[in-house]
Amino acid sequence: MSASAGRQGNATTHKIKENKMKNYKQTASDVLRLVGGEKNVVQVEHCSTRLRFTLADTSKVDAAALKKTAGVMGVISSGPQCQVVIGNDVIEVYDELLKLGTFNAGQAAAPAAPKGKKEIGGIILDYMVGIFQPLVPAIAGAGVLKALMVLLSTLGLMSSGDIAYKVLVGVADAALYYLPVMVAFTTATKFNCNKLVAVALAAAMIHPSVSALLATEGGAYFLGIKLQNIAYGGQVFPAILTVIFMSFIEKWANKWCPKAIRVFFVPMLCFGIGFPVALVVLGPLGYNIGALLTTVILALYNTLGWLAVALLAAVLPFMISMGMHKALVPYAVASISDPGFEMLYMPASLAHNISEGGACLGVALKTKDENLRATAISAGISGLFGITEPALYGVTLQHKKVMMSVVASSFIGGLFVGLMKVKAFVAMGPGLAGMAMFVDPDNGKNILWAAVGLVISVVASFALSFFLYKDETPAEDETAVPAPETAADAAAADSTISSPLQGKAIALEEVKDEVFSQKILGDGIAVVPEKGELYAPADGVIESVFGTKHAISMKTNAGAELLMHIGMDTVKRDGKGFDPQVKDGETVKKGQLLMKFDLDGIKADGYDVTTPIVVTNADEFTIKTVAEGAVVPGAALLKLEANK
Repeated sequence: MSASAGRQGNATTHKIKENKMKNYKQTASDVLRLVGGEKNVVQVEHCSTRLRFTLADTSKVDAAALKKTAGVMGVISSGPQCQVVIGNDVIEVYDELLKLGTFNAGQAAAPAAPKGKKEIGGIILDYMVGIFQPLVPAIAGAGVLKALMVLLSTLGLMSSGDIAYKVLVGVADAALYYLPVMVAFTTATKFNCNKLVAVALAAAMIHPSVSALLATEGGAYFLGIKLQNIAYGGQVFPAILTVIFMSFIEKWANKWCPKAIRVFFVPMLCFGIGFPVALVVLGPLGYNIGALLTTVILALYNTLGWLAVALLAAVLPFMISMGMHKALVPYAVASISDPGFEMLYMPASLAHNISEGGACLGVALKTKDENLRATAISAGISGLFGITEPALYGVTLQHKKVMMSVVASSFIGGLFVGLMKVKAFVAMGPGLAGMAMFVDPDNGKNILWAAVGLVISVVASFALSFFLYKDETPAEDETAVPAPETAADAAAADSTISSPLQGKAIALEEVKDEVFSQKILGDGIAVVPEKGELYAPADGVIESVFGTKHAISMKTNAGAELLMHIGMDTVKRDGKGFDPQVKDGETVKKGQLLMKFDLDGIKADGYDVTTPIVVTNADEFTIKTVAEGAVVPGAALLKLEANK
């Protein structure tokens, strides 16, 4: 096998990093390539679980390939935006992504830049998400801090007269009072205009002298027009409209203003024109928009009552999977500001978030699939703490009965918190760590009912998923690669050797048997199995089922001769624990079950279960390893190219 060994540096990739669980750099590189490359990215942002790309041309996105990319849990397209669901590792992947290009991370280009199908609803949602999503950490942090202070005061552990209490409540109140300033910054970022000028405009609307002027007895007038007495502190829509208007003034002025005076003249026009228009028109208009939105939602709640919370909780899994839930964020933020609480979206989210977590933990306890168990445990914990995308994309959407469990338990939990009229006082993802968001200084039972709703949701979802979920066989699993439909597809498929096992792929050099590690029998890869089932790695013919049943050789349709040797020294078992499902000369299809074996029994007897997959006629092929770490049956392990 020296000829094969001599090609190691040129043709075969063998260096698999041991215990490398998450290759953030590779995921970032693959994602960027599949959304059309650096030049196609107008803007990239991230939220708690997703990369959000605004693209110049959405037709360049390869959504099918994105969904199959390692580290990607799902893909959502909405207007000019492509959302790539990463899960809890989104920050690490985002950081690697920023190293790969010079696109404007977190900054939007002109609204007209994106090409492709433009849906007005998708575009509006994209702008709303871009404006409100960055506000969540500040609002949530401040809200929870204030709720904790109220809780400590209620329990008698701190007095409202304490300096420490006043300092901490002060910073929490500031984040909410100066919300227009923060909204101005995010709006300016989204509309690509001067951020500091936008911030100054919003700050002017809540300046003490302006507030005093608007509150003048008898009213204040500007050029004969009466100014409405509105307290703009904590308001979001007046600031949004003002900054949007300012962005048009800025673009218009930049077209004709001489460069020598542009640095001060354009901002002066923005202030001189923008602020009076804001006080006369845009401020009152924005205030009324916010009030109308809250009124409509509350009318829905008053009409359907507790049923509205239950229904919303039940449909949230579907809304989140399509990104539609973000449309409720502006309402939630506005409602927390005025009237000061929210009774629909946040209570419903509590029931849903906890249901996602409980359902995943139920699956983790029930499944025998080690990879699914690891995913379900991680996603379940995230769900319990208010981050649902890992659970939704990693488990729920993959299994119908788990989805049924989540929908049912969300409805049940939502029904209870709706009946109890639970109120939220912070705009954030409800979960175990954020229960203080339900502290009501006027109703001590509010947080109690929220906690009971939490328990109901987690118990119901855990029980339902545990009893309804059943493991699927790999042959039924959607991860199995379908048979190619054309001759070209068939040739490509035959040149790929897929994993015959579920487990962890390692380099052949790491096998603790020199016959394999030194490639005496041939070149290839090895898998440490996690399940006692061996599947056909390609279409072909079984050449031999060894008499001791511990190994199978086959010849693929591409001419590769494969040896699959289950464990080290397992020949000594003389067939004990091995149950072949095929015979010599039998034609098999990729994914067909070849062998069942007693994995636990083999381990218990002290055998190393590492299974080499070796191309014994390796001198006829150029071989490239394409897998590392966790693999499932059907996942590509090796690429073969016939030597000419």
